[in-house]
Amino acid sequence: MRITAAVLQTAGGSFALQDVELEEPRPDEVLVRVAGTGICGTDLEFATFFPTPAVLGHEGSGVVERVGSRVTSVVPGDHVAMSFASCGTCPLCLTGSPAYCRRFDAVNFSGRRPDGSSALSLDGEAVNAHFLGQSSFATHVVAPERAVVPIDRSIGLAPVGPFGCGFQTGAGGVFNVLRPAPGSSIAVFGAGAVGVAAIIAAAVSGCSVVAAVDVNAAKLAAARSYGATHTVDSSAGGSAEALREIAPHGFDFAIDTTGRQEVLRTAVEALGPLGRCGVIGVGPSQEMTFDWRSVLNGRTVTGIIAGSAVPRVFLPKLLELHAAGRFPVDGMMSFYPFERINEAIADLRAGRAAKAVLTF
Repeated sequence: MRITAAVLQTAGGSFALQDVELEEPRPDEVLVRVAGTGICGTDLEFATFFPTPAVLGHEGSGVVERVGSRVTSVVPGDHVAMSFASCGTCPLCLTGSPAYCRRFDAVNFSGRRPDGSSALSLDGEAVNAHFLGQSSFATHVVAPERAVVPIDRSIGLAPVGPFGCGFQTGAGGVFNVLRPAPGSSIAVFGAGAVGVAAIIAAAVSGCSVVAAVDVNAAKLAAARSYGATHTVDSSAGGSAEALREIAPHGFDFAIDTTGRQEVLRTAVEALGPLGRCGVIGVGPSQEMTFDWRSVLNGRTVTGIIAGSAVPRVFLPKLLELHAAGRFPVDGMMSFYPFERINEAIADLRAGRAAKAVLTF
Protein backbone atom coordinates (compact mmCIF):
# COMPACT_ATOMS: atom_id res chain seq x y z
CA MET A 1 0.00 0.00 0.00
CA ARG A 2 1.09 3.57 -0.64
CA ILE A 3 1.67 5.67 2.47
CA THR A 4 3.38 8.94 3.33
CA ALA A 5 6.56 8.86 5.39
CA ALA A 6 9.13 11.40 6.54
CA VAL A 7 12.22 10.04 4.81
CA LEU A 8 15.74 10.93 5.92
CA GLN A 9 17.79 10.87 2.72
CA THR A 10 21.10 12.00 4.22
CA ALA A 11 22.40 11.44 7.74
CA GLY A 12 22.26 14.75 9.58
CA GLY A 13 19.89 16.23 7.03
CA SER A 14 16.23 17.20 7.17
CA PHE A 15 13.22 14.94 6.68
CA ALA A 16 11.17 15.02 3.48
CA LEU A 17 7.59 13.75 3.21
CA GLN A 18 7.46 11.20 0.40
CA ASP A 19 5.13 8.54 -0.91
CA VAL A 20 6.57 5.10 -0.14
CA GLU A 21 5.37 1.54 -0.47
CA LEU A 22 4.48 -0.42 2.68
CA GLU A 23 4.14 -4.20 2.62
CA GLU A 24 1.16 -5.99 4.11
CA PRO A 25 1.74 -7.32 7.63
CA ARG A 26 3.35 -10.74 7.91
CA PRO A 27 1.80 -13.43 10.16
CA ASP A 28 3.32 -11.97 13.35
CA GLU A 29 2.86 -8.30 12.40
CA VAL A 30 0.24 -5.58 12.80
CA LEU A 31 -0.67 -2.73 10.45
CA VAL A 32 -1.34 0.46 12.43
CA ARG A 33 -2.73 3.75 11.14
CA VAL A 34 -0.71 6.29 13.08
CA ALA A 35 -2.60 9.00 15.00
CA GLY A 36 0.33 10.64 16.73
CA THR A 37 4.02 10.14 17.37
CA GLY A 38 6.40 11.86 19.73
CA ILE A 39 9.84 13.00 18.68
CA CYS A 40 12.49 11.66 21.04
CA GLY A 41 16.12 12.61 21.60
CA THR A 42 16.99 9.12 20.37
CA ASP A 43 15.45 9.97 16.98
CA LEU A 44 17.60 13.10 16.77
CA GLU A 45 20.73 11.20 17.83
CA PHE A 46 20.24 8.37 15.30
CA ALA A 47 19.36 10.83 12.54
CA THR A 48 23.02 11.90 12.55
CA PHE A 49 24.41 8.48 11.60
CA PHE A 50 21.63 5.97 10.77
CA PRO A 51 22.05 4.39 7.32
CA THR A 52 19.89 6.18 4.76
CA PRO A 53 17.40 6.37 3.21
CA ALA A 54 15.57 5.80 6.48
CA VAL A 55 12.32 6.36 8.33
CA LEU A 56 12.73 6.90 12.08
CA GLY A 57 10.19 7.56 14.86
CA HIS A 58 9.42 5.32 17.81
CA GLU A 59 6.77 6.96 20.01
CA GLY A 60 3.72 6.10 17.97
CA SER A 61 0.06 5.54 18.74
CA GLY A 62 -2.79 4.69 16.45
CA VAL A 63 -5.54 2.32 15.32
CA VAL A 64 -5.05 -1.26 14.16
CA GLU A 65 -6.17 -1.74 10.57
CA ARG A 66 -5.03 -5.30 9.78
CA VAL A 67 -3.32 -8.13 11.64
CA GLY A 68 -1.27 -11.13 10.59
CA SER A 69 -2.62 -14.66 10.82
CA ARG A 70 -0.76 -15.48 14.06
CA VAL A 71 -1.60 -12.25 15.92
CA THR A 72 -3.87 -12.79 18.94
CA SER A 73 -3.43 -9.74 21.21
CA VAL A 74 -5.15 -7.13 19.01
CA VAL A 75 -7.83 -6.98 16.34
CA PRO A 76 -8.69 -4.36 13.71
CA GLY A 77 -10.16 -1.28 15.33
CA ASP A 78 -8.15 -1.59 18.54
CA HIS A 79 -6.38 1.52 19.81
CA VAL A 80 -2.71 0.93 20.54
CA ALA A 81 0.44 2.49 21.86
CA MET A 82 3.70 1.27 20.35
CA SER A 83 6.99 0.57 22.05
CA PHE A 84 10.29 -1.21 21.38
CA ALA A 85 10.65 -4.63 19.76
CA SER A 86 12.11 -7.73 21.39
CA CYS A 87 12.74 -11.27 20.19
CA GLY A 88 10.45 -12.95 22.74
CA THR A 89 12.52 -16.14 22.82
CA CYS A 90 15.79 -15.35 24.61
CA PRO A 91 16.10 -16.05 28.38
CA LEU A 92 15.79 -12.35 29.23
CA CYS A 93 12.57 -11.92 27.25
CA LEU A 94 11.17 -15.12 28.70
CA THR A 95 11.86 -14.00 32.27
CA GLY A 96 10.18 -10.61 31.93
CA SER A 97 13.07 -8.35 30.87
CA PRO A 98 12.40 -7.59 27.19
CA ALA A 99 14.19 -4.23 27.44
CA TYR A 100 17.41 -6.22 27.82
CA CYS A 101 16.64 -8.69 25.03
CA ARG A 102 19.82 -10.36 23.78
CA ARG A 103 18.86 -9.31 20.26
CA PHE A 104 17.73 -5.80 21.21
CA ASP A 105 20.09 -3.96 18.84
CA ALA A 106 19.39 -6.33 15.96
CA VAL A 107 15.60 -6.05 16.18
CA ASN A 108 15.47 -2.32 16.94
CA PHE A 109 18.43 -0.57 15.31
CA SER A 110 19.38 -2.51 12.18
CA GLY A 111 16.77 -0.83 9.97
CA ARG A 112 15.52 -4.26 8.90
CA ARG A 113 13.44 -7.19 10.04
CA PRO A 114 15.36 -10.10 11.58
CA ASP A 115 15.51 -11.77 8.15
CA GLY A 116 17.14 -8.67 6.62
CA SER A 117 14.06 -7.41 4.76
CA SER A 118 12.29 -4.07 5.09
CA ALA A 119 8.56 -3.45 4.89
CA LEU A 120 9.23 -0.03 3.30
CA SER A 121 10.49 0.72 -0.16
CA LEU A 122 10.90 3.79 -2.35
CA ASP A 123 11.01 3.48 -6.13
CA GLY A 124 11.66 -0.23 -5.75
CA GLU A 125 14.58 0.19 -3.36
CA ALA A 126 14.44 -0.86 0.30
CA VAL A 127 14.21 1.90 2.91
CA ASN A 128 15.76 1.37 6.34
CA ALA A 129 12.86 1.17 8.77
CA HIS A 130 11.59 -0.93 11.73
CA PHE A 131 13.26 1.61 14.02
CA LEU A 132 12.57 0.50 17.60
CA GLY A 133 9.84 -1.71 16.25
CA GLN A 134 8.01 1.09 14.46
CA SER A 135 9.44 3.80 12.22
CA SER A 136 6.39 5.84 13.15
CA PHE A 137 7.34 9.00 11.24
CA ALA A 138 4.76 7.75 8.77
CA THR A 139 1.02 7.60 8.27
CA HIS A 140 1.07 3.81 8.70
CA VAL A 141 3.35 1.31 10.43
CA VAL A 142 3.91 -2.42 10.14
CA ALA A 143 5.04 -3.45 13.63
CA PRO A 144 5.74 -6.80 15.27
CA GLU A 145 2.95 -7.88 17.61
CA ARG A 146 5.31 -7.64 20.62
CA ALA A 147 5.78 -3.89 19.97
CA VAL A 148 2.04 -3.12 20.09
CA VAL A 149 0.16 -2.42 23.33
CA PRO A 150 -3.67 -2.33 23.31
CA ILE A 151 -5.13 0.58 25.28
CA ASP A 152 -8.59 1.77 26.31
CA ARG A 153 -10.44 3.20 23.31
CA SER A 154 -11.67 6.12 25.42
CA ILE A 155 -8.12 7.53 25.65
CA GLY A 156 -7.29 10.27 23.16
CA LEU A 157 -4.63 8.86 20.86
CA ALA A 158 -2.52 11.90 19.94
CA PRO A 159 -0.84 12.35 23.36
CA VAL A 160 -0.29 8.61 23.95
CA GLY A 161 2.79 8.13 21.76
CA PRO A 162 5.45 9.54 24.14
CA PHE A 163 4.32 7.09 26.82
CA GLY A 164 5.89 4.31 24.73
CA CYS A 165 9.42 5.63 25.16
CA GLY A 166 10.25 8.94 26.84
CA PHE A 167 7.70 8.88 29.64
CA GLN A 168 8.06 5.12 30.10
CA THR A 169 11.83 5.49 30.35
CA GLY A 170 11.84 8.24 32.97
CA ALA A 171 8.98 6.91 35.07
CA GLY A 172 10.09 3.30 34.76
CA GLY A 173 13.59 4.17 35.91
CA VAL A 174 12.04 5.25 39.20
CA PHE A 175 9.09 2.86 39.57
CA ASN A 176 10.71 -0.31 38.21
CA VAL A 177 14.42 0.05 39.00
CA LEU A 178 15.23 2.48 41.81
CA ARG A 179 11.94 1.93 43.65
CA PRO A 180 12.47 4.64 46.27
CA ALA A 181 10.70 4.24 49.58
CA PRO A 182 8.55 7.11 50.87
CA GLY A 183 10.77 9.75 52.45
CA SER A 184 13.73 9.03 50.17
CA SER A 185 15.82 11.67 48.43
CA ILE A 186 16.55 11.73 44.71
CA ALA A 187 18.37 14.05 42.31
CA VAL A 188 17.30 14.07 38.65
CA PHE A 189 19.85 15.45 36.20
CA GLY A 190 18.19 16.88 33.11
CA ALA A 191 14.68 18.33 33.30
CA GLY A 192 13.51 17.49 29.80
CA ALA A 193 10.66 15.12 29.05
CA VAL A 194 12.43 12.01 30.40
CA GLY A 195 13.67 13.85 33.49
CA VAL A 196 10.24 15.29 34.24
CA ALA A 197 8.70 11.81 33.97
CA ALA A 198 11.24 10.67 36.58
CA ILE A 199 10.43 13.69 38.78
CA ILE A 200 6.71 12.93 38.65
CA ALA A 201 7.34 9.27 39.45
CA ALA A 202 9.54 10.26 42.41
CA ALA A 203 6.81 12.53 43.72
CA VAL A 204 4.19 9.80 43.29
CA SER A 205 6.52 7.41 45.14
CA GLY A 206 6.58 9.76 48.13
CA CYS A 207 10.15 11.02 47.92
CA SER A 208 10.52 13.89 50.38
CA VAL A 209 13.43 15.48 48.48
CA VAL A 210 13.29 15.66 44.68
CA ALA A 211 16.05 17.85 43.26
CA ALA A 212 15.99 18.81 39.58
CA VAL A 213 19.33 19.79 38.00
CA ASP A 214 19.51 21.54 34.63
CA VAL A 215 21.13 24.46 32.77
CA ASN A 216 17.78 25.81 31.57
CA ALA A 217 16.00 28.12 34.02
CA ALA A 218 12.62 27.67 32.32
CA LYS A 219 12.86 23.88 32.60
CA LEU A 220 13.79 24.17 36.25
CA ALA A 221 10.81 26.43 36.92
CA ALA A 222 8.56 23.89 35.20
CA ALA A 223 10.13 21.05 37.21
CA ARG A 224 8.76 22.65 40.37
CA SER A 225 5.24 22.34 39.03
CA TYR A 226 5.80 18.63 38.32
CA GLY A 227 6.95 17.77 41.83
CA ALA A 228 10.54 18.92 42.28
CA THR A 229 11.11 20.19 45.83
CA HIS A 230 14.47 21.78 44.95
CA THR A 231 16.12 23.02 41.75
CA VAL A 232 19.79 23.50 40.91
CA ASP A 233 20.91 25.67 37.98
CA SER A 234 24.15 24.08 36.79
CA SER A 235 24.78 26.55 33.97
CA ALA A 236 27.42 28.43 35.95
CA GLY A 237 28.90 25.44 37.76
CA GLY A 238 28.75 24.85 41.48
CA SER A 239 26.06 22.19 41.27
CA ALA A 240 27.98 19.78 43.52
CA GLU A 241 28.05 22.33 46.32
CA ALA A 242 24.37 23.15 45.87
CA LEU A 243 23.48 19.48 46.03
CA ARG A 244 25.46 19.01 49.23
CA GLU A 245 23.44 21.82 50.79
CA ILE A 246 20.21 20.03 49.85
CA ALA A 247 21.38 16.58 51.01
CA PRO A 248 24.38 16.97 53.37
CA HIS A 249 24.74 13.19 53.76
CA GLY A 250 24.22 12.49 50.08
CA PHE A 251 21.18 11.47 48.05
CA ASP A 252 19.63 8.03 48.25
CA PHE A 253 19.11 7.98 44.50
CA ALA A 254 20.08 9.85 41.35
CA ILE A 255 19.09 9.62 37.70
CA ASP A 256 21.08 11.01 34.78
CA THR A 257 19.12 11.72 31.60
CA THR A 258 21.81 13.80 29.86
CA GLY A 259 24.34 11.24 28.65
CA ARG A 260 27.14 13.64 29.56
CA GLN A 261 30.18 12.24 31.35
CA GLU A 262 30.73 15.24 33.60
CA VAL A 263 27.07 15.31 34.63
CA LEU A 264 27.01 11.61 35.42
CA ARG A 265 30.12 11.97 37.53
CA THR A 266 28.45 14.72 39.54
CA ALA A 267 25.37 12.53 39.94
CA VAL A 268 27.37 9.61 41.33
CA GLU A 269 29.39 11.85 43.64
CA ALA A 270 26.15 13.37 44.98
CA LEU A 271 25.06 9.98 46.35
CA GLY A 272 25.35 8.98 49.96
CA PRO A 273 26.63 5.56 51.10
CA LEU A 274 24.71 2.73 49.39
CA GLY A 275 23.20 5.28 46.99
CA ARG A 276 22.07 4.16 43.53
CA CYS A 277 22.40 6.07 40.27
CA GLY A 278 20.34 5.13 37.23
CA VAL A 279 21.86 5.96 33.83
CA ILE A 280 19.12 6.66 31.29
CA GLY A 281 20.45 9.31 28.95
CA VAL A 282 21.90 8.74 25.50
CA GLY A 283 24.07 11.77 24.81
CA PRO A 284 27.38 12.99 23.47
CA SER A 285 29.72 11.14 25.85
CA GLN A 286 30.98 7.70 24.85
CA GLU A 287 32.57 6.91 28.22
CA MET A 288 31.97 7.40 31.93
CA THR A 289 34.76 7.80 34.47
CA PHE A 290 34.76 8.03 38.26
CA ASP A 291 37.28 8.33 41.00
CA TRP A 292 37.32 4.93 42.75
CA ARG A 293 36.28 6.62 45.99
CA SER A 294 33.00 7.57 44.28
CA VAL A 295 31.75 3.98 44.35
CA LEU A 296 33.62 2.62 47.34
CA ASN A 297 30.87 3.34 49.88
CA GLY A 298 28.46 0.86 48.35
CA ARG A 299 27.29 3.19 45.61
CA THR A 300 26.07 1.52 42.43
CA VAL A 301 25.62 2.73 38.87
CA THR A 302 22.84 1.00 36.94
CA GLY A 303 22.12 1.27 33.23
CA ILE A 304 18.42 1.47 32.39
CA ILE A 305 16.79 0.82 29.01
CA ALA A 306 13.15 1.77 28.40
CA GLY A 307 12.47 2.02 32.12
CA SER A 308 13.11 -1.75 32.47
CA ALA A 309 9.46 -2.04 31.52
CA VAL A 310 7.31 -4.78 30.12
CA PRO A 311 5.31 -2.37 27.94
CA ARG A 312 2.07 -4.38 27.86
CA VAL A 313 2.01 -4.30 31.66
CA PHE A 314 3.57 -0.91 32.41
CA LEU A 315 2.06 1.39 29.78
CA PRO A 316 -1.60 0.79 30.75
CA LYS A 317 -0.69 1.48 34.39
CA LEU A 318 1.11 4.69 33.43
CA LEU A 319 -1.88 5.77 31.34
CA GLU A 320 -4.15 5.06 34.32
CA LEU A 321 -2.04 7.38 36.46
CA HIS A 322 -2.30 10.01 33.72
CA ALA A 323 -6.07 9.64 33.51
CA ALA A 324 -6.28 10.06 37.28
CA GLY A 325 -4.30 13.30 37.11
CA ARG A 326 -1.31 11.81 38.90
CA PHE A 327 1.03 11.83 35.87
CA PRO A 328 0.32 15.33 34.50
CA VAL A 329 2.55 15.49 31.44
CA ASP A 330 0.12 17.29 29.11
CA GLY A 331 1.73 20.67 29.69
CA MET A 332 5.01 19.39 28.29
CA MET A 333 3.60 18.41 24.93
CA SER A 334 3.50 20.67 21.87
CA PHE A 335 1.54 19.34 18.87
CA TYR A 336 2.53 19.79 15.22
CA PRO A 337 0.88 18.54 12.00
CA PHE A 338 2.98 15.78 10.44
CA GLU A 339 4.10 18.01 7.57
CA ARG A 340 5.79 20.35 10.06
CA ILE A 341 8.19 17.69 11.31
CA ASN A 342 11.31 19.74 10.59
CA GLU A 343 9.87 22.73 12.43
CA ALA A 344 9.08 20.49 15.41
CA ILE A 345 12.64 19.16 15.44
CA ALA A 346 14.06 22.69 15.26
CA ASP A 347 11.89 23.72 18.23
CA LEU A 348 13.10 20.73 20.22
CA ARG A 349 16.74 21.48 19.52
CA ALA A 350 16.27 25.15 20.40
CA GLY A 351 14.48 24.31 23.65
CA ARG A 352 11.21 25.89 22.51
CA ALA A 353 9.39 22.58 22.97
CA ALA A 354 9.83 20.04 25.77
CA LYS A 355 8.12 17.17 23.96
CA ALA A 356 7.06 17.61 20.34
CA VAL A 357 4.26 15.35 19.10
CA LEU A 358 3.34 14.94 15.44
CA THR A 359 -0.34 14.50 14.64
CA PHE A 360 -1.91 12.91 11.56
